[in-house]
Amino acid sequence: MPTYNKLVRDRIPHIITSQGKSCRTRILNPEEYKEELRTKLREESEEYFAAANNTDALEELADMLEVIRSLAEVHGSSTAELEKIRADKAEARGGFAERVFLIDADEA
Repeated sequence: MPTYNKLVRDRIPHIITSQGKSCRTRILNPEEYKEELRTKLREESEEYFAAANNTDALEELADMLEVIRSLAEVHGSSTAELEKIRADKAEARGGFAERVFLIDADEA
């Protein structure tokens, strides 16, 4: 039996058992959960950078978004509040649509 020792989506154990296989799971405490979400975000980010095509890249971005939504809750917020923070920052500082690449700036 392969050992995974990682955070998985909620329905994964059901999917495994519905295929006639068995698995062992446990529920993480809040600190473990936060740390495993951070690890999962890193994992999904690496998979995004390794994506071979747009479809795979979008799948990984969707996974990252799911993890980010969970992290917002762990940090005492919500997806709606996270979106508001994002929108406020975009309003104040802009987004990335114009593809601006800063080369240098005079610090004086």
